[in-house]
Amino acid sequence: MGGGKGGGGGGGGGGDYVTTVRYAPYVEEHHSAFLDQVSSARATALADGSPYASYENVEVEEAFFGVGYTISSFPSLYDMYGKFMAGLDIEVLWEQTFRDTTNSPTIGTLVSAEAALLDDDVEGSVLPRFQTGMRDVNAVMSSSYIIGKAIIEDARLKALAKFDAELRYRLVPVAQDRWAKHLDWNQNTIRMYAEIMKLYYSARHDVDEMNFQMAARTALWPFTVLEYERAAIGALQGATTTSRASAGSSDAQNVIGGALSGAATGALAGAIYGGEIFGLPGAAGGAIIGGILGGLGGLFR
Repeated sequence: MGGGKGGGGGGGGGGDYVTTVRYAPYVEEHHSAFLDQVSSARATALADGSPYASYENVEVEEAFFGVGYTISSFPSLYDMYGKFMAGLDIEVLWEQTFRDTTNSPTIGTLVSAEAALLDDDVEGSVLPRFQTGMRDVNAVMSSSYIIGKAIIEDARLKALAKFDAELRYRLVPVAQDRWAKHLDWNQNTIRMYAEIMKLYYSARHDVDEMNFQMAARTALWPFTVLEYERAAIGALQGATTTSRASAGSSDAQNVIGGALSGAATGALAGAIYGGEIFGLPGAAGGAIIGGILGGLGGLFR
């Protein structure tokens, strides 16, 4: 199917040679028909255009931040760190957390409910019994009656204060836990903010790579199609039969050329490595051996 012509090598004489590559006739026929089909498919593929041309670039910013926003539209990582960690005073945070926990509206509601229960108990049980006893001893108009009511009221106030103190004391561990969680929250906020930024840049790298890859495939589509045709043209490589003949040269000339080439190689080897061959100096002995080997090689070309 193909051939070439070039200058002869040192071992093959000085004439031109022709290299002819042939295949079995049925192989050449099938290959020719196959190339016709490939040529038709190539023309169709180039006429239709790249199938990647309809690809629309993915905008990773819209997926992360919304339409019209970029990562620069939001605080930087250093700014977030300074806001949540660098300017944080843990003592001020503790006082704030303790105050918010122990002075919450829920505490006031519980204390008010306890006060109402104590009032009901005093007015419905304690004070009637006291008044009945004082009446029985005819001391309702005495100073002892006034002192007794004051003692009852004092007991009610002390009971309410004790309830309030115990309730707030039990909330100290709750305030401690909220304070610790607040510190963890600040730290986790910075860590999560950094992870989101890392995820954004990682996703952007992958998306940009995909967008550029699709753009490159679109631009290189004609070359991609032609590459398949080139592979089809060279499909028979490896199943060749090669014959080589020197143009205008005889076997005797090939033998002489091989002998001369071998002699030159042997002389060079003898000159480099020295020594004697057949009692001759190294260069002469190497030339003789090279001539013999070159002549034998020329006979089998």
